[in-house]
Amino acid sequence: MAMSLGSGEEEGVMSEINTTPLVDIMLVLLIIFLITIPVILKEPAKITVPTATNIPTQTKPENITVYVDKEGNVYWEELKVPNMAALVLQVEKEAVKVPQPEIHIRGDKDTDYQNIGKVIAAINRGGIVKVGFITYPDLPNPATLKIPML
Repeated sequence: MAMSLGSGEEEGVMSEINTTPLVDIMLVLLIIFLITIPVILKEPAKITVPTATNIPTQTKPENITVYVDKEGNVYWEELKVPNMAALVLQVEKEAVKVPQPEIHIRGDKDTDYQNIGKVIAAINRGGIVKVGFITYPDLPNPATLKIPML
C-alpha cells in the first residue's frame, strides 16, 4: 500500500482509500496507551474500609435461640418445630412481650442458606425486630469447641 503521487496529469479520481497513515496513527496511540496505563493504575484508589468488631453475646433470660441443623430441621431452644407456620405462631407469642426478646439463630455450617432464609422470613412475619446470628470465631482447631448437641 504505497502512496501514489500525481504524475502531473490527472487520469481520474483515485477510488481506493489510503489506510497507511491511519494504521500508523493507531499503532502510535496503542503504544502510548500501553505505556501510560500501568503508570496511571499504579496508585490504588484511596478508600477507607470499614472495620468489624466481634461483640460478645450477652445472654439474657429473655433471649431465644433457634437452631437449624444441616437437614433444615428447626429447633426452638430444645424443641423441634414441625414447620414454618408453627415457628411463626411461636414467634407471635413472644413478640407481644415487653421488652421484646431477641432471637439468636444458630445455623449448622453445612445447611443451605435457603433454610436460614426461611427461618428469618418466619421470624419477620411473627413480628420480632431483633434477630442475631451466633457464630464461632475462626480457631485453629475447631474440634476443641464444646457445642451443645440437640
